[in-house]
Amino acid sequence: MSTTSDPLQRETAPATLASLYERMRFTSAHAKIAIALFIVFVIESWEQLALVYVSGDLMTSFGIDEVQLGWVLSAVAIGMIPGALIWGPLADRYGRRPITIVSLIAYGVIAACVAFAPSYEVLFALRILSGFALAGAYTVTFPYFLEMMPTAVRGRATVLLSIGWPIGLLAALGATTLLGDLGWHVVALASAIACIWVVVVWFWVPESPYFLVRRGRDDQARVVLHRLGVDTQGDLEIVAEREPTSSSPLALVRRPLAVRTLLMLIVNFAFNWGYWGLQVWLPVLLQDRGLSLDASLGFVALSAVFMIPGYLVAAWLTKKLGRKKVFLGFVLGSILSGILFAYSWDIPSLYVANFLLSFFILGGWGVWNTWNGEFYPTRVRAAGYSWATSAQLLANALAPAAVGALLMASTSFTVTLLFMVAFLVVTFAAAIPLPETEGQPLD
Repeated sequence: MSTTSDPLQRETAPATLASLYERMRFTSAHAKIAIALFIVFVIESWEQLALVYVSGDLMTSFGIDEVQLGWVLSAVAIGMIPGALIWGPLADRYGRRPITIVSLIAYGVIAACVAFAPSYEVLFALRILSGFALAGAYTVTFPYFLEMMPTAVRGRATVLLSIGWPIGLLAALGATTLLGDLGWHVVALASAIACIWVVVVWFWVPESPYFLVRRGRDDQARVVLHRLGVDTQGDLEIVAEREPTSSSPLALVRRPLAVRTLLMLIVNFAFNWGYWGLQVWLPVLLQDRGLSLDASLGFVALSAVFMIPGYLVAAWLTKKLGRKKVFLGFVLGSILSGILFAYSWDIPSLYVANFLLSFFILGGWGVWNTWNGEFYPTRVRAAGYSWATSAQLLANALAPAAVGALLMASTSFTVTLLFMVAFLVVTFAAAIPLPETEGQPLD
């Protein structure tokens, strides 16, 4: 029997996926997977924000008021809520790869139709459908990515994947600057063109070995593992627990996962409320503080830039300190920054406070996107992430309306900001009992 000094090059005894992933090196194949799924997340961010910055043209084109505009801007999130709940279990049943690809293709077709919507009613319906379609890729991206990365770099790499959010935000702002004068139709059409990226996903991203082994498709898993740098020829035998029963999402509310699921849902809802309620209304809030519309959009762009070092620092710290300590630290930093923002006394203090808030809250999101995907076994991981996504999207749909109601009631800037900060306090409290997962293999 042949041997080699490289433990990944020959296994002479049955090997678990966990042992293979713990010794797996980051290769060019992993780099391609990371790039492909990173751009998918950029597209997801873009779609949720692109029309926000051309909303004035939308109102003029369809003759709608602010309430109707709010429904159009929330339509994607509304469609994504049931979409996530459906696509997630399908990904646990049929695989991460086909769901990602089908979702992106469906989204591209519907997004192209959005650009040619003849009426407000059709626009609203198509935006809901585009959200439903995009929810598949949105739900699967992070668990899919987690299952493809070596254990040693999984945490840092997944935090860095989250940088796709501010990149998508900046892309939406850039499209407004470059294409906004051509009308909202052109910006919407650009969203559809972006789905051509599905071709790259098709060629660069294979199916998850975790999914394949859990489904008893060992031969296919060997092919993918070989592509990821593991020599699976010879005597290698992959050992893994097969599916004990169906991968029903109801396992999420049964022991031993029920309490974890409840806390996870609270964190996702509260954390996203604290972020999204501010994000959607930030230009309006800034104008109330004396900034012009152009200055407000520039402020948002600078805030997105400051999100990136937040992700980078969080990625560096998570390997050293673990998911839990870093997440709680960044949420605490978000709370303090939010309070400073609420009580900012002039424009410079407003800038400093918001940039600190952007740094901490998005760095925290990067860690949470990783940590949240590691709470569940492979058989219900995508379903768990779909529930998390739905809780986030529910906050997306409700927070803008609630904050808007506060503003209509002439609530002060300070009280409005403190209302959002309260949800960050809930986030901090709910995350404390959750288990640490740093360095632990996926189940």
